[in-house]
Amino acid sequence: MIGFLKGSATAMITPFTDGGVNLDEYGRTIEYQIENGTDALIVLGTTGEPATMTEEEKESVIRYAVEKCANRCKVIVGTGSNCTEKAVAASKRAQALGADGVLCVTPYYNKCTQNGLIEYYRAIASAVSVPVICYNVPSRTGVNLLPSTMAKIAEIDNIAGIKDACGNMASTLETMRLVRGKCDVYSGEDALNLPILACGGTAVISVVSNLLPRAVKTLTQYALEGKLNEARDLNDRLLPVATACFSEVNPIPVKAGMNMLGFAVGIPRAPLTECEPQNAQKLKEALTAFGAEVKA
Repeated sequence: MIGFLKGSATAMITPFTDGGVNLDEYGRTIEYQIENGTDALIVLGTTGEPATMTEEEKESVIRYAVEKCANRCKVIVGTGSNCTEKAVAASKRAQALGADGVLCVTPYYNKCTQNGLIEYYRAIASAVSVPVICYNVPSRTGVNLLPSTMAKIAEIDNIAGIKDACGNMASTLETMRLVRGKCDVYSGEDALNLPILACGGTAVISVVSNLLPRAVKTLTQYALEGKLNEARDLNDRLLPVATACFSEVNPIPVKAGMNMLGFAVGIPRAPLTECEPQNAQKLKEALTAFGAEVKA
């Protein structure tokens, strides 16, 4: 299917306190996104740290996000797993709680074959009626969803697209060529948002937009409207922030950045640690240079 997601989507952080999820602060971050034009929120994606959350916490976050957004933007829930049965169950739960779609990372660690990937996505898509987004991020999972495999997956009715974070533009372009007219391609890597959009991507799923949602939305609009000079100039300003956001493993720097902007999102859960001082300083300088109002 095509046309499910167009524009800018934010891979949302999850605010924590020592006692659990800070839903009040989560509400503030949601309103910040909606006020700045974000088209969709990705809840419980990698940036949201679901690997360290209980099932009860995950359900509370999904329920809260759906109710808070109140159809003002799409809510897409991360439901992927290295166990197909768990991914199916999580996708069913997300749909039951009102999610507009699900984002399913490829199975990780146990490293299935390309045929295994097809069957994984077929099982999830068959279990729900909402759109399903595939997520290819081999640097984290150890598995690469090949373009030829994605072409087969795209034949499944409710496969909406692929979040592409393979880091290889040649592979991304081949995926685009093979799935064109069947499903969409979304940028999953902030440094490549502009080239992916310029070559036919329909949306970005961004980490940086936690911090600068209006700028990422504007970049996306420029690119989709063919205003490539304007998009290039804005992208040049955004790239230092993107570089600083990935100076350590995501979401360590972006959580530090949100605290700098006056949000109280806490720190990542162990085994992730607080942002190293030198990297936090680089992010602060990049945000300041961009023109963001740094408060801490």
